[in-house]
Amino acid sequence: MTVITRFAHSRSSWFILAGTALGLELSALYFQHIMKLDPCVMCIYQRLAVFGILAAGLIGMTAPKYRIVRILADIVWAVSATWGLKLALSLVDMQTNPSPFSTCSFLPEFPAWMPLHEWFPSIMMPTGMCTDVPWVFMGVTMAEWMVVAFSGFLVAWLLFIVPILSGSNKPSLYK
Repeated sequence: MTVITRFAHSRSSWFILAGTALGLELSALYFQHIMKLDPCVMCIYQRLAVFGILAAGLIGMTAPKYRIVRILADIVWAVSATWGLKLALSLVDMQTNPSPFSTCSFLPEFPAWMPLHEWFPSIMMPTGMCTDVPWVFMGVTMAEWMVVAFSGFLVAWLLFIVPILSGSNKPSLYK
């Protein structure tokens, strides 16, 4: 087994993935509740994508030695990071090319059986506008930082896809 394969089959790799996503979630809550920056609908959707990456890390941590668990976590990771990147790019486009025809809704469009904005309004209720740019760090907007974050999650996923899917190379009597 290579070092990267052993790492991909360890709890610590999935813990790092979950910890990174948790850090982003806590940062979002800090921006919202401490700095009083209102999240827009696209921000809420991105927050949900980060929750998906957090869930992937938690799934992977449950039993990383089992290939089926790693595959399930890997799928959740890839879908969440891809969806998040798509959302972040759309938000950057809305902010850099404002148009009266390209706006976001005031309420998230969650399924009727899962109204997250009603269940968790302090986390999932949008109160801002998508075209607002409330925060810039080093000349980069928050939406652009999320493009960097989701791109990083996808690059990490690409680096780990083969080791995650590979089977264990434990010695066998039947070789």
